[in-house]
Amino acid sequence: MDRKLLDILVCPATRQPLAVLGAPGLAALNAAVAAGTLSRVDGTPQSAPLREALVTHDQRLVYRIDDGIPVLLVEEGIPVGQIADFPRGDAVRG
Repeated sequence: MDRKLLDILVCPATRQPLAVLGAPGLAALNAAVAAGTLSRVDGTPQSAPLREALVTHDQRLVYRIDDGIPVLLVEEGIPVGQIADFPRGDAVRG
């Protein structure tokens, strides 16, 4: 993710800064996707694994990155509270 872009991106719901989600967080998300237990804010199941994602500063909401483009739509955010073993402190700022 381009550092300049990352510096200006914020969560559209909370206005918190976003950071790149690290490998342990992606692994936890993708395990939930594989188990069929991961849903977006709007209730739609997240059926495809994530290759990249951004996470809010408080690490409660994740936004996927599709083909290098952050999908910053509130309804498509993924609340991480539904993942019991989601690793905290797993964000990489720029």
